[in-house]
Order: sequence, then structure tokens, then C-alpha cells
Amino acid sequence: MTFGMKCPKCGLMQLAGPSCKSCGAPLGGPARPPTSTARAPVTSPAPPPRPSAQPRAETKRSPLEGEAAQSRRLSFHGAGGSLFGIHIVNMFLTVITLGIYYFWGKVRVRRYLLSQTEFEGDRFAYHGTGKELLIGFLKAMLVFGVPLILLGIIQELLPGPAIKLLAGVLTYAIIMVLIPSAMVGARRYRLSRSSWREIRFSFRGRTVGFIKLFVVGSLLTGITLGLYYPIFETRRYGFLVSHSYFGNEKFHFDGNGRDLFGSFLLAIVLFFPTLGLYSFWFLARKQRYFWEHTSFGGSRFRSTVTGGRLLLLTLGNLLLLVVTLGLGWPWVMIRNVRFAFKYLTLEGPLGLAGIQQEAQAATATGDALAGFLDVGLDLG
Repeated sequence: MTFGMKCPKCGLMQLAGPSCKSCGAPLGGPARPPTSTARAPVTSPAPPPRPSAQPRAETKRSPLEGEAAQSRRLSFHGAGGSLFGIHIVNMFLTVITLGIYYFWGKVRVRRYLLSQTEFEGDRFAYHGTGKELLIGFLKAMLVFGVPLILLGIIQELLPGPAIKLLAGVLTYAIIMVLIPSAMVGARRYRLSRSSWREIRFSFRGRTVGFIKLFVVGSLLTGITLGLYYPIFETRRYGFLVSHSYFGNEKFHFDGNGRDLFGSFLLAIVLFFPTLGLYSFWFLARKQRYFWEHTSFGGSRFRSTVTGGRLLLLTLGNLLLLVVTLGLGWPWVMIRNVRFAFKYLTLEGPLGLAGIQQEAQAATATGDALAGFLDVGLDLG
């Protein structure tokens, strides 16, 4: 406690000190009053803000490390007018080159669509060439086209029902091998020619395994009058997804076709009463299910597409093509891509730090087959 003192010379009351603040006469008090007790309340509250600052640093760090609550979207910057310009040039050059430029035109479309697709601030890239597609097409025609043509000639030239039956069975067998081979080959080639942040995608599934799955699934679907379709479709999709990679990181699929069986039966029952329109609701349900059971790293895809929105998209595209006599195709492509990205998100920690490049070799033979049979799986 500090007491006041009276100056013996001038009579001024003041705090204890060595001399009077007015006349300078000595007072005989201490050189400076003790301040430890006065400063203790000031200095002691200083540490408490430090513990509160540490938790804030942790909460800021956790989204960077875990990214648990982050939701990501693909964005598309393409325009129908730009794609229309590419389309017109492709049509003109394809005509004057008697169809040869078709493969280079296809590459231009794919390159445009991927270059306009952005994820996490970076664009995708397509590295395929028209020469690769042309060579792949020639190989496909040599491997599958020639046998089919020969079987057709045999059916016409050689008499007898047994010969015709045998040729028909062989033709069906070749087609049953041709379609899955084209699907796998197309996915293998297109993923191997696509990249993001200079890291390539790849497909590492065996063609023989997919052929077995496809043949068995097709037969069971026919035997069960279509009831096996949800299981077959889910297994087919799961095979293609679960053997796909980005760098050294694998995509995963954990869906089960039995989960779609009820929706499929409902679509069959309501097909005629709704004039087939309910099939859009089943298709939307299937898309949501497939995406929501697809994951990459610690992230899982999520789709919010609905049957009504899918129906409106289809009707709008059909009207656009009819009104423009087919010239609106580029705008239809752009609408489809924007629609797909609008209702698709990737949620959860992505974990890109450990991904490394693991390029896989692939030929364009399967891609040429897929284009010929119209069983392609990508945007272009």
C-alpha cells in the first residue's frame, strides 16, 4: 500500500518519493514506490489469449490437411458458337477428303471439350491424334470387319441351312466379342490420352475379363427377359470404373445391382401408363446411384440429377436439333456437358499430394471400334 506525504517546506500533499515535486525539497521516502503489486493485474491477463489462439490455428489447419467438409465441382467454359465453328470446318474437310479428315475432326472436338473443363483451378488436356485414330480404325476393320464380310459372303454363296446357321452363330459370336472389346479399348485409349495437371489417366482392366462379364450378362439378361439388366449394368459400370486410374491412384466402385432392382421393376410397370416417360426417372436414379458409389482417394462423388430435369434436357435437345435441321448439334453437346457438371460434386478429402505419374500404353483400335459401333463412353 502506498501513503501520501506532506512536504515540510511548501506543505504540498503528494505520494511518497525522494523529493517534493513542487519545490524539490527532500522528503525522505523510497526512491520509487513498489510497482510489482500494481503491475501484476496488468501482466497476468496477457497469457490467456495465447491458449485461445492455438485452437484457432488448429481449426484453420484441419481443412488443409483433411479437407473433410469441402465440396468440389467441375466447371465448363465452352460455348456452342465456338464448337459450331469447329464442327463446320470438320464437316467441310471431311467431305473434301472423302472421310479421312473425320478422325482429325474428332480429335479437335475432344480437345476443345477437355480444354474447356476445369477442376480446382486447372484445365484438362487431350493428347490423342487423328493419325492414331485412323490407324486404329484400319486395324479394327482388319481384325473384325474382314471376318464379318467373309461370313456374309458365305451365307449368300453356300447353300444349306446348316451352313447358314453356322455362319449366323459365328457372326453373333464375333459381335459379342466385338462390342466389349470396343468399350474396353475406347476407355483405355481415351483415358491414356487425357490428363490433368500433367498427370495422365489410365485404364488397367483386362479385355478378356470384360468380354466374359459382357457375354454372361447379355445371355442372363435375355434368359430372364430383361430382369437381370440392373445387375448386369452395375457390374459392367463397376468393372470400367474400378480399373480406372489417375496417375497411381485408383477409382473405386462399391455398388450392387440388387439395389436398383426395385426401381427397375417400377419403371417396367409404369412404362406404358406413362408412355415411356418414367424411364427418365429410372435413368436419373441409376445415374445418382452409380455416382454416389464411385470414390477416388478419400472423396466420393454425389449427383443430384432428377428425372424431370433429365426429361426437360432431352426434350430441349430434340427441339433444338429439329428446328436447326441438325446444325444445333454443337449446342446440344455443350448443354449435355453443362447439365452433367451442374448436378455433380466431389465431396471429402481429395489427397492429391501422393499421386504420381504412371503412364500406360494404349492403341486407338478399340476407340475406332467404339466410334464405329456408337458405344463410346466419353464426351466426344
